[in-house]
Amino acid sequence: MNATSAAAKVQHAARAALDKKAVDLVVLDVQAVSSVADYFLICSGRSTTHVDTIADGIRAELKDGGLRPLHAEGVAASGWLLLDYGDVLVHVFLDETRTYYALERLWGDAPTVRVERGERGGSVAGS
Repeated sequence: MNATSAAAKVQHAARAALDKKAVDLVVLDVQAVSSVADYFLICSGRSTTHVDTIADGIRAELKDGGLRPLHAEGVAASGWLLLDYGDVLVHVFLDETRTYYALERLWGDAPTVRVERGERGGSVAGS
């Protein structure tokens, strides 16, 4: 997965988050509105343990494909973990922190991306 496109990378990360029961997962295509990254994956966990579990699941899934984050920031106790994969930024929040920072509102001009569930069938809307 080293030469994986940003679109494929965010799909893998999103499926890993959903496999760990991430809540309210949204993928934003920020290519037209930001030079920071191509995609933002935003999701929530129900507790600090759940936030850690989601982030660990994403790390493991992408590591299996040969990808490691360029940078990771935050701790679950702060309510926000950030995993920077260059062209994909993963934000895993506690609900209260997500509401406070309101990234979906801040990046509201960015279209959402549908997350394909792969072999499990069906798909989940990115919003």
